[in-house]
Amino acid sequence: MFESILIANRGEIACRIIKTCRRLGIRAIAVHSDADRDALHVRLADEAIAIGPAPARDSYLRAERIIEAALATGAQAIHPGYGFLSERLDLIAACEKAGVTFIGPSAAAIDAMGDKIRSKQIAREAGVPGVPGYDGADQSRDVLKREALRIGLPVMVKASAGGGGKGIRKVEREEDLDAAISAAGSEAQAAFGDGRLLIEKFVTRPRHVEVQVAGDRHGAIVHLFERDCSVQRSNQKLIEEAPAPNLRDETRAALHYYALRLSRAISYDNLGTVEFLVDAVTQEVFFLEMNTRLQVEHPVTEAITGLDLVEWQIRIAAGEPLPLAQGEIRCSGHAIEARLTAERADQGFRPDTGVIRLWREPLAARVDSGIAAGSEVTPHYDSLLAKVIAHAPDRTSAAQRLARGLDGMVVLGPATTRAFLADALRTPSFTKGEATTLFLSENFPGGWKPQAVPQDLLNAVAAALWLTARGAEPDGTPWRALKGFRLLAPAGRPATTHLAIGAGAGAARLAIETHDGFLRVASAGGQHDIALRRGGSDAEWVVAMSGASQMAYAVCDTQGLLLRLGGFEGRIEIALAIEAAAARRDAGGDSGNTVRAPMPGTLAALHVGAGDTVEAGQIVAVLESMKLFMELKSPAGGTVQRIGPRAGSTVAAGDILVAIEPV
Repeated sequence: MFESILIANRGEIACRIIKTCRRLGIRAIAVHSDADRDALHVRLADEAIAIGPAPARDSYLRAERIIEAALATGAQAIHPGYGFLSERLDLIAACEKAGVTFIGPSAAAIDAMGDKIRSKQIAREAGVPGVPGYDGADQSRDVLKREALRIGLPVMVKASAGGGGKGIRKVEREEDLDAAISAAGSEAQAAFGDGRLLIEKFVTRPRHVEVQVAGDRHGAIVHLFERDCSVQRSNQKLIEEAPAPNLRDETRAALHYYALRLSRAISYDNLGTVEFLVDAVTQEVFFLEMNTRLQVEHPVTEAITGLDLVEWQIRIAAGEPLPLAQGEIRCSGHAIEARLTAERADQGFRPDTGVIRLWREPLAARVDSGIAAGSEVTPHYDSLLAKVIAHAPDRTSAAQRLARGLDGMVVLGPATTRAFLADALRTPSFTKGEATTLFLSENFPGGWKPQAVPQDLLNAVAAALWLTARGAEPDGTPWRALKGFRLLAPAGRPATTHLAIGAGAGAARLAIETHDGFLRVASAGGQHDIALRRGGSDAEWVVAMSGASQMAYAVCDTQGLLLRLGGFEGRIEIALAIEAAAARRDAGGDSGNTVRAPMPGTLAALHVGAGDTVEAGQIVAVLESMKLFMELKSPAGGTVQRIGPRAGSTVAAGDILVAIEPV
């Protein structure tokens, strides 16, 4: 067994690996970029080494810096986690040269499965069925188009070296083929340095089902049952479960058989996942790809088997035989995992960034996270914050337990997908075990929206909480001691404070009177009498109004209030009315005919220049943030008046990228 392991990753998976190392008595060594110097995985590790600037290409993707850190700390092995260098042959070669053990499969296995075109050829030779398609060497656009039409639309255009939902396009119409091939190829080249594509027939009602396998260096290979990962958005998984629901016995057996057959064909020697498409109607099974690493969703397999898969990885890499034979591995109960990400589910899953001001985990669920209060979510890495996992004797109980856990989880700061995930778990198609990869479009055809809270009520509660919370902050200014402040009212009368809620000229105006025991909030929408008292923590409040009480969570920040109230969870901009007016004057107003960065990131492309004519809705720029590309469109037709930063520049949220003079 190893005495020390360096973890070449960050976030929740680094924290997860550290926990197993600690249990096994292994010294855990973390690496971190400049942006992660205060991250949770750094604080949990026994030792931490800086490896470079914030961008992953300058830190976590630099194999030579990982090796330098391992040698400097005396690490005997390197665990790559998932993503980053986990399936990169250059790290394995560097490990071999440095005499450090790579915790993962052999270079030959990774090489065989890393190229989707080659992996499908190997699968065919091993007798594992694949989706009808084209994976030939001729990558000319004409050939790709011809093969797509031969296969029959709809098809999937996919990056050969892809993963994580990148370089994938669904094509339903012949006239869209050119654009899809071009976009998928460009995205694949940018993300993986390999623009080769393959074409696959689109299965009309597909389920995404995968089999967890494990092999050792003595020739033994077993499966640890299957997982269903059909609930996805943009080909990235959102909810995973084990075992897969509503599979016929012969389909489940076929999945296990084919996964083992392929694994044996490449002499697989660590943990890996063989992914399949299952036709929801016929239950035909088609090989997709093999991921030669630990999967994000491994905790659901751990829950139903009672095994620590990270420990298995470590022991296999140390040369030990598999801990259990196939007949000794048992499946108990049902487990479901939800991936909590920093994204606006109500805005097409747009990534969000910022500082986590409040982080409260549910008590009745397992949470694997790399986040705590005070952690900063930056645009440099993907948006995954945590995984919430529930295990129960049956599927219905597991789904209910997970939904309740998400209901009880509180995150204030960047927007998260918490409320969406809880709603998704309660949809009829999920509760019946009938979800396919079309889950989002079928269950939320107009996009997901949170439970609505009347705007005037929301504004009133936010104003009352903002005044009360700020009044409790001992900074000595009269504005923070509003109860006894009488500048805006005659002596003996209730003090009145005027607030502006919202941004710009459209901000709502509220007048708040401070009475004994309650606040009276008046606005154009009406009047509310609100009584507040502290809950179990500083951020927890009991809000009483109109004879009823409800819980709220609130934290003040420089822009106003971070609030969770009913179905609302987000930031509300609040300021004293006089300060808001002064700020608008200083800003000089905004005509709205500008394209601004919706969040921090890198300006990946500019499609217009000064003097160009644009149409409303035309794509004028592309922003890269959290490994995703966002197309930014012109808000109006007109002429480009000026361009802000150049392509390739780092931009902050709100920066003007393109200014347009409307026609």
